[in-house]
Formats: sequence, structure tokens, C-alpha cells
Amino acid sequence: MEQDAGDSSSAVDQTVRQILDLIRTRAMSVGDILPTERELGELFGASRNTIREALRTIRTYGLIDPKPRVGAVLADRQNVAIQNFFAAQMDISRTSFHDIQGFRRIIEVSIGDHIILNASAAELEVLDEVNDLIATSKDVQEAAQRDFDFHLALMKLAGNRMLVQTYQFLSPVILHIMSVGKSIRPVLNETRHAHGEIIAALRARDRIAYSYLMSRHLDFGLRFVPDDLENARTSPTMPGPTSSKDLHNDSL
Repeated sequence: MEQDAGDSSSAVDQTVRQILDLIRTRAMSVGDILPTERELGELFGASRNTIREALRTIRTYGLIDPKPRVGAVLADRQNVAIQNFFAAQMDISRTSFHDIQGFRRIIEVSIGDHIILNASAAELEVLDEVNDLIATSKDVQEAAQRDFDFHLALMKLAGNRMLVQTYQFLSPVILHIMSVGKSIRPVLNETRHAHGEIIAALRARDRIAYSYLMSRHLDFGLRFVPDDLENARTSPTMPGPTSSKDLHNDSL
């Protein structure tokens, strides 16, 4: 049955997943042409408006480009497309949070020894500067980006380009998790304080303190991730912060 023109966002999200699955199962590659809007509508039982919204969403991921008189073509921006495809496939759940933070813990705790042995006082001061920027964030997206920038700066102090490239490659997924947490409960002050404690442990060349503080920091956000996170994001009782003041006033 064809859906009405006034499809909800959930119908669009479902169609996005169906189109992404179609691309994957057909093993489509760069330059391949997607079925027409009408064909996709018939295939998924969706209205034309829903198909158009879904294609517009996928285009923002960098996966497709519109071509006049041709249709939607798989884009050749491969690195961006792969990154965003990965991010698009991540479900927002406690399980995915555990998986992502567990991956980060393996890396971010392990690099502590190298940083403690090799980081200069000047490099640690740069970490302070990056951390201080979190306090001036104007919205959730900026706060998440500055949180990510701090952890990326730690990666760079490890002196391993592969680690930095891997972390940057995963940025859509990590930023996604960071944004969700901050939209549910403003925790900028706690984030900045936790980063400060981590820097202090590095300055003290204290491996045990660094490992403990980093692990605790990566687990901290789980308390703000309810079992039904998707509903929590849209619940009127838990609105996201709308101003810089809201971001910094934690109600805990």
C-alpha cells in the first residue's frame, strides 16, 4: 500500500535504510544509476514525497549525486561516502554506545603510556587550550565537535599517523554519539572538568590515574543513554539545549 504524502520522519528513515540496503545487496558501485523515484516507490510501497525526502537525505551523506536526465548516481566522493554510510548504519542504542566507547577505550587508554613518556609541557598546554574551547560552545553540534577535537589532539600526541587517520575516519560515528549525549543532558562543565583531570594526570606522569580517568570519562555518557534513546530524543520532557546558557546549566 502506498503511503500518504504526509509521511512521518520514521517513514522516511525506513525508506533511507531500504535504499541503502538496495545499494549494498545489488553491489552497486560509483557511477551506477539508482532506480527512478517511481521504481523505488513501487519497490518499497512508498509515496513519491517519501522517496524524494529519502533520496535528499542520502545525498547529504555524500552517497549520491543528481544528474540531469539521468537520475541519482552513486557519487565518487568515496572516502566521505564510506564514512557517512558507516555513520548512517549505526543504530542509536546502549549496545552501539558500548561498542563505540569500548573501541575508543582500547585506543585512548593505551596511548597514555606514549604520551606520558614523550609529550612536552608545551604540547600539554595545547590540550588545555583545546579543552577551554568547550566552554564557549554555542550549540550541541559545536560542543560535540570541540569534545571530539580534544580527543583527536590526544591521538596526535601518540605520534602514530594510522591512529589519527582511523580516529578521523570514525569521526561521523563518534560525533553522532557525542551529539546525542549532549542533546539529552547538558554536560559541558562535566566534560571540560573530566578533560582537565586527564591532562593533570598526564602532567603528573601518572599512568594509573590516566587510565582510570579516561575509562571513567568514556563511560560517563552511558548514564544519559536510556534504553529507548530514540524516543528520549523526541520526548517533550527532555528537550535538547537551545542556547549556550542551556548547554552549560546542568541539572544533575
